[in-house]
Amino acid sequence: MKQARGFTLIELAIVLVIVTILIGGLAMPLSAQIQARRIAETKKVLEEAREALIGYAMTHTVDHDGDPITPPRPYLPCPDTDPVPDGRENRIGDTCAGASGWFPWVVLGTAPQDAWGNRLHYSVENQEYADESKGIPSLASYTPPYITLNLKKICSNSACTAYEAIYLPVVLFSHGPNGWGARNINGTTLAAPTSADELENLNADANFVSRTPSKAGDASGEFDDLVVWISDGLLRSRVCPSGGCP
Repeated sequence: MKQARGFTLIELAIVLVIVTILIGGLAMPLSAQIQARRIAETKKVLEEAREALIGYAMTHTVDHDGDPITPPRPYLPCPDTDPVPDGRENRIGDTCAGASGWFPWVVLGTAPQDAWGNRLHYSVENQEYADESKGIPSLASYTPPYITLNLKKICSNSACTAYEAIYLPVVLFSHGPNGWGARNINGTTLAAPTSADELENLNADANFVSRTPSKAGDASGEFDDLVVWISDGLLRSRVCPSGGCP
């Protein structure tokens, strides 16, 4: 009668190494799939937020002179500029407390965060477009390049040597997977970005960067912000389809 033979310690060790390698090989693709799903979810959140801004302008108007012949002018919401965001816009009288801040999700009834649990950043032209006493300006009331207004630009890098879009009343973005500079749902501000392009999106000026993502250590610096915007032409075509704010 033969005696049953078990596994030796060396054989068990080899099996464990093989299993570890297999699990490791599966973990990376799974992680990438989760990240891709979060990016897609955040892009959807941004698109819904953009549509909500247009919807707000459709339902919020100011009539300058009470003249029924002159159509009322739509206006946009202000950013949430509270130290701890509460999802409500902040105004001082008719004007915004600031041109840049957090997206007022409570006012607009949208998702309060991106897929990584961070608030969306919102910047708006606040001298007229978001002013409750003025609204979207008439194209005839000022001369290009609109130097008197706080309109935004989308650049390909922090130096803004090339533009993807100009004369924008609205820029909206998620701080992306790394979350650098974001405010999370617990009210905590995450570490500041280290790359010039991500820092450009936080310096409260009129220039913003939108480009292909890059990792830390790349020559162009780390970048993973997800940026969308509303152009003046798109806004007018959606909220003034009959030419009510020419």
